[in-house]
Amino acid sequence: MRNPEQTIGNLIDGQGVSFIGSVDDGGFPNMKAMLPPRKRVGIKEFYFTTNTSSMRVRQYAANPNACVYFYDKRFFRGVMLKGAMQILTDAASKEAIWREGDIAYYPGGVTDPDYCVLKFTAASGRFYGNFKSEDFKI
Repeated sequence: MRNPEQTIGNLIDGQGVSFIGSVDDGGFPNMKAMLPPRKRVGIKEFYFTTNTSSMRVRQYAANPNACVYFYDKRFFRGVMLKGAMQILTDAASKEAIWREGDIAYYPGGVTDPDYCVLKFTAASGRFYGNFKSEDFKI
């Protein structure tokens, strides 16, 4: 892959769904479909919205090991990023990715205690495309 950040960034930006992985109390992986990240910084940092009361937040609080997967159905290619998930509840982080329609999910608005931000920081990844896989560091 000549330019991983551009190739992977373009793949990510074209998807309407992302998948996040966490580890449960028994050490088993758990996957969940999510809306695309609200914000991304290159292919290193990704910001998602979720409920503070969710099972996923509890799992990340206990074990921050995480992965994020993006899949391009049209070209049958995908990328898995491995790293750590942080739970952000500070006002600046919440306001940075808040959107007007979020009120439907968080009736208390941007200050709703059940609204938080998940910040994923990637350390490495694996890209699949053109019938081959390639590991890379970030």
